[in-house]
Amino acid sequence: MGYAMSRLETESELCDGGKTIPEAGSSKRASNWLNNLDHEIAQVTKLKSSPHKQLAELVPGMHKSSVSTVKMLVGREANYSARGRFSAADRCHMLSRYLPVNGPWLVDQMSTRAYVSQFSADGSLFVAGFQGSYIRIYNVEKGWKVQKNILAKSLRWTITDTSLSPDQRHLVYASMSPIVHIVDAGSAETESLANVTEFHDGLDFSSGDGGYSFGIFSVKFSTDGRELVAGSNDDSIYVYDLEQNKLSLRILAHTSDVNTVCFADESGHLIFSGSDDNLCKVWDRRCFIAKGKPAGVLTGHLEGITFIDSHGDGRYFISNGKDQTIKLWDIRKMAPNATSYSGLRNYEWDYRWMDYPYEARDLKHPCDQSVATYKGHSVLRTLIRCYFSPVYSTGQKYIYTGSHDSCVYIYDLVTGELVSLLQHHKSPVRDCSWHPYYPMLVSSSWDGDVVKWEFPGNGEAPVPSTKKRIRRRQFD
Repeated sequence: MGYAMSRLETESELCDGGKTIPEAGSSKRASNWLNNLDHEIAQVTKLKSSPHKQLAELVPGMHKSSVSTVKMLVGREANYSARGRFSAADRCHMLSRYLPVNGPWLVDQMSTRAYVSQFSADGSLFVAGFQGSYIRIYNVEKGWKVQKNILAKSLRWTITDTSLSPDQRHLVYASMSPIVHIVDAGSAETESLANVTEFHDGLDFSSGDGGYSFGIFSVKFSTDGRELVAGSNDDSIYVYDLEQNKLSLRILAHTSDVNTVCFADESGHLIFSGSDDNLCKVWDRRCFIAKGKPAGVLTGHLEGITFIDSHGDGRYFISNGKDQTIKLWDIRKMAPNATSYSGLRNYEWDYRWMDYPYEARDLKHPCDQSVATYKGHSVLRTLIRCYFSPVYSTGQKYIYTGSHDSCVYIYDLVTGELVSLLQHHKSPVRDCSWHPYYPMLVSSSWDGDVVKWEFPGNGEAPVPSTKKRIRRRQFD
C-alpha cells in the first residue's frame, strides 16, 4: 500500500473534537523561517486562504488562524460574515486542509518510463507522456477512460514535454528534435497513430537552418492558444505563431541548455526561462527587439534549473534546481545582469549519474536574490518538476514537487515546512499534477506507474506496493 506522511490532520472528527490541530509551521524552525519570509507574497497567500475575521473570531478581540470545517459551516448558516456565503478565501481555508494524501489508486501502468503528466485547465482531462513513444489522454470524468492513445512520430529518445491547448482541441508534443508535433485532441479517433490514422502536423522550430538540429526540452501554449514557447538544448528560446504557422522569435537566451520556459501570465508579454547556466531570466517581448537582452536576471541557484512554474500574476515564480532546492522568486528583485561567482564549486559532479556532494548541501550563493528556499527533495537523473498548488482549492499556499527518491513532496509556501510526503513509486517521480478543483493529485514515475492520491479516497483498495516489477536502470 502507498504511504503518505502529513503534518496536517485531515480527519473531520479531529477538527471538531476540541483537540488542537497541528498546523504546518508550528515548530520553532518554521516560526523562525516565517519571520525571515517578511515578504508581500506571504501576506498575499494568507489573504487568499484565511477565513473571514468574523468566522475566525473565538471571543471578541481574539482570532484563531485555523477554523474547523464544521465551525465554518455553522458560521455561514448563522451569516456571521453578513454575506450569506463563503468568500474564495473561506473556501480555500477549508479545502486546503484536505490534502490528497490517501491511496494511491492506479490510473495506468506502462512498461516504459513516464516523463510528463498534467491535468487540463478544467481538470476534465489528464495527459501522460512515456518514453516508449506513447502519449495517453484520459477522460477523468468518465472513470479515467483512455480518450486518445497517441503513438508519437519521429521520436528521439523520449517525449520531453506535452502541452494541451486552452480549448483542449489540440495537443503538442516535443522530443529531442526541432520539430514539435501537433495532434487533434478533440477528434473521435481513439487510436492516433502518426500519419496512419491521423495526421500529426510538424511545426519546424529550426527556422530553415539547413541541417542544423537541436532538441526541445520544454513547450507551452500561451493562454490564448495562439502561440507556443519552447526551450531547447541550443541555449535558445523559441516562440511559434500558430495562426501564421511560422516561427516568430528566436532568442539566444542562455549560455547552456534551456531546460524550462513558460509564459508569466495571461498577457503573454513576459517569458520566464531557466537553464543549466544556473540562471533564471525574465524576457519582455515588448522591448526585446529594441534592447536585445533580458528584462532581468535572477541569481541564486548553484546548479542548473530543471523547471519553472509561474504564480500566474506576472510577478512570482518558483524554480527547481539541481542544487536540490526549490526557490521562490519575485521579479522585482531581478538585476540587469548576472552576478558571476565561481568560487563556490570546487568539486566535480554530474547529476545524471552521481549523488549530490555532501560538502555542497549547505552552500549558499553570496548574491542569492530569491525570496525563499525549500529543501528536502532530490533533483537527480532527470528534469524534475515543481508547481504551486491550485488557486481555487488552496489559494496557492503549497508548493509540490516530484523527487529522485521516488516520493512527492508538499511544502507550505509561507512556513517552508514539509506538510506531506507521498510514498509509493520505486523510481524517480519526474512529474506530478494537482487537480485544479478537487483534492486529487496524480504522480507519474520512471517505474511506469501513473497513480492518483485523494482525500478522502474513492472506496477502492489502494495499489499494493509489493507488486512485481520489471527492473530497469535508473538512468541512461
